[in-house]
Amino acid sequence: MKVAMLVGGLSRNAVSGRVAEALRAVAPAALSIERVEIGSLPFYNQDLETDNPPQAWSDFRARIRASDAVLFVTPEYNRGPPGAMKNAVDVGSRPWGKAVWTGKPCGIVSTSPGPLGGYGANHILRQNISYFSMPLLMQPEMYLSHADKLVANGQPADDKARELFTKYLDAFAKWITACTRAS
Repeated sequence: MKVAMLVGGLSRNAVSGRVAEALRAVAPAALSIERVEIGSLPFYNQDLETDNPPQAWSDFRARIRASDAVLFVTPEYNRGPPGAMKNAVDVGSRPWGKAVWTGKPCGIVSTSPGPLGGYGANHILRQNISYFSMPLLMQPEMYLSHADKLVANGQPADDKARELFTKYLDAFAKWITACTRAS
């Protein structure tokens, strides 16, 4: 199953980016997780939605459309997801009636170096994508508090983190399969 993974932290050493790589490192064989970059997407502006929208938008939309599912990995900035993540949701939602998100099974992993695990970002992102009837994996939830300590060198930092990430991705793979069969 081809999974498009969007990572909200754009900096080179972003905690969400490190978590994303650790998730990829332990992904079950059933999941082919491909990171889809969102940092260079021009801000969504309806005026640019012409017969020839920005190439970055077209490329992004094609990559999401070609995936079987979407995995959002988001940090929390000021109690919400970063602007780049919201912009990616907006770019994928247009043109009107042709959203690339509609019906795609998805999961949300939120990260924070603090104790709340990106709870606010996770729930605001859920709200942002709810319009698209994206079947969201509800359990297990992934609010990763102190996420900076859960990863090291592109891998889960210890057996407990590895077990947590593996349990989530196994459930996600089953979720995608169940959603695909149901449709």
